Amino acid sequence: MGSAGQKQQSAEAAARRLRRQGLACRELGSPLYAGLLDQAADDVLAGGPTAGLLDGHLDSPWRTALALRMLGGVHALVLTGQAPELAAFYPSVGGIADPGPGCARAWAAVRQVLADQPDAVRAWLDRPPQTNEVGRAAALLGGLRHLVAEARLPVRLVEIGASAGLNLRADRFHVAGESGRYGDPSSAVVLAGAWRGQPPPASPSPFTAAPVEVIERTGGDRTPIDPMTDQGLLTLAAYVWPDQVQRMERLRGALTIAAQYPADLRQELASDTLRRTALAEGTWTVLWHSIVRQYLDEAQRAAVTEGIAALGAAATPSARFAWLALEPHRITASGECLVTLTTWPGGRERVLGTAPPHGLPVTWEPVATSAGGDIGQP
Repeated sequence: MGSAGQKQQSAEAAARRLRRQGLACRELGSPLYAGLLDQAADDVLAGGPTAGLLDGHLDSPWRTALALRMLGGVHALVLTGQAPELAAFYPSVGGIADPGPGCARAWAAVRQVLADQPDAVRAWLDRPPQTNEVGRAAALLGGLRHLVAEARLPVRLVEIGASAGLNLRADRFHVAGESGRYGDPSSAVVLAGAWRGQPPPASPSPFTAAPVEVIERTGGDRTPIDPMTDQGLLTLAAYVWPDQVQRMERLRGALTIAAQYPADLRQELASDTLRRTALAEGTWTVLWHSIVRQYLDEAQRAAVTEGIAALGAAATPSARFAWLALEPHRITASGECLVTLTTWPGGRERVLGTAPPHGLPVTWEPVATSAGGDIGQP
């Protein structure tokens, strides 16, 4: 096949990935992004500004989330006042999402941004999306409730792929709902309706939180974000889908809490985070991650698996270890993620529930020990 044929094939593959991401956005409650990505796919095939922008990236695999990188760069221009015509269609800055067929008017404005400011958007294509989605804390908090019900010990929280470390402050968030509650109702982050189904263990009733005491917060990321800087705030906000205003509100609340409760956040590989983690007497050491597995290469996955096994082998009844995760899994449908928990000593694996990729709501299930499969693969 000649170079022209190869480029056409790459364009067609990229268009399919854009449409796939658009479908996922629609299912996750963003009709604006769904319409824009469908239009962007057409533009790639037509050789429009989107094709020029993505030139050199057309073969990027699905797991890199190229579509969200591109739209993050566009959103950053809107948030900084550099795309005023498009801002009229972005609720994140007070606009009204285009209700017309295919978001045609909003797309016209996006296409103009891609044509006029390609370098500004292209700068975002080499960085992974980092929403540091606060809704995923609902899974973390429920898992921590299971741990303290098993052994009431303080928690040392360790996160890989921590981004800005916002969910390292999850114990300061509030969960409100019919299937259990957690935390202070006056918290700047309220995860309303976050839990469904069988509520996580609580004492003395399903509406009283089992005490979770987090005494250490540390995490690592290849490109960590400092949430206390203007650039950090812009990066996080740019990756929130602009027609999902509640997500933006949760982000702002989490930033308020992050300013009050410090966390040790380091620039490092996931394997390095595991390597520096040690157990401590009288505590749970909890390794947590959410929607990270797809960004780890095979070497990193293997290193993390090895690190988890080593920590599990070192665990004792007085120095316990837990691995808690929210990740996509092959046995779920419609892109659902499993909330999984493995505890040591003993290495007991459990599936606690399911949740969409953005974390809300978590549907808790009666706890069952895993019968095998790949839930133990980071």
